[in-house]
Amino acid sequence: MTALAPWLQAQLQRLLAQRGHALLLSGPSGLGQYDLALALARAWLCEQPTADGACGVCGSCHAIDVRTHADLCVLMPETLSLELGWPLDESAQKDIDDKKRKASKLIRVEAAREAVAFTQFTRSRGRTKVILVYPAERMNIESANTLLKTLEEPVGEVRFVLATEAAHQLLPTIRSRCQTHAMVWPDQAQALAWLSHEAAVKGKAPEPEQASTWLQAAGGRPDDALAWASTGLLTATWAQLPQALSRGDWGTLSGWPPAQQLAVLQKLCHDLMASASGAPTRFFPADQLPPAPRWAVLAQWSRELMSTARTVEHPYNAGLMQEAWAARTRQVLGNASSAPRRA
Repeated sequence: MTALAPWLQAQLQRLLAQRGHALLLSGPSGLGQYDLALALARAWLCEQPTADGACGVCGSCHAIDVRTHADLCVLMPETLSLELGWPLDESAQKDIDDKKRKASKLIRVEAAREAVAFTQFTRSRGRTKVILVYPAERMNIESANTLLKTLEEPVGEVRFVLATEAAHQLLPTIRSRCQTHAMVWPDQAQALAWLSHEAAVKGKAPEPEQASTWLQAAGGRPDDALAWASTGLLTATWAQLPQALSRGDWGTLSGWPPAQQLAVLQKLCHDLMASASGAPTRFFPADQLPPAPRWAVLAQWSRELMSTARTVEHPYNAGLMQEAWAARTRQVLGNASSAPRRA
């Protein structure tokens, strides 16, 4: 078990002091929802828990570490389960291994039914059983409704921890049955110290300016900043990107996954809208932005990017898609207006 980030450890201590059978950890991506949810599950199941969380050495903690705890049900998309090392149901694993279907990116209704059945089994070793759902917004309507009754009236000593990066996508009936905890943002100094340490552990010890760039590129979200660190993003590359895109230079983005390319365009659009409104930018240095286009142009571009995000993982022709994005970005950024900026 790796140590929690300081701001997550503080939240863990507060949450462990609360009562209730269902917690919903809510906030944008990159704030550590999964790590905090798993830490809560470990503490609830631990044989020797403390006010700080699980002991880390008992049989229960070890069983979670090796993904074999009989009293923990982890409900997540199959793609994420495979990525994080959580075992799938035997039949689901066989279907994927035999290439009868691809691993699901949603939480399947069959998995939700298995979670409900899990609550009806006798506890294996401790005082309670735990169902961890992440990311909860990946439940479709059928999955959510399947879990709803058990979430409202669990059988025996069952506790739930749901973690989400898009609470607005959850059914209101799911949200209403949970105690909601808003994830805490760390301050910049705390986030930079943690980011520098974690990057160094992974062999990418950064200069302070480099760590600041990763955190800015992530909009202040530490986990997302660590993902940027893994790419080796350079300060100069990030700072020069807005001007390069305004010239139609797509070279920096060409090798990045489509979802990451689209995220960069959304961040650029956000900062241009902030700049046009007289607000501080969030992702890019303000002095490196091209002149802001007219507000109506930016608003239309923002809507287009949000619409594109819904289908960005579909198997379109990647080359043609990039060409279309590059052309549209150059067109938008070529619409800079000399009119006064919006107050």
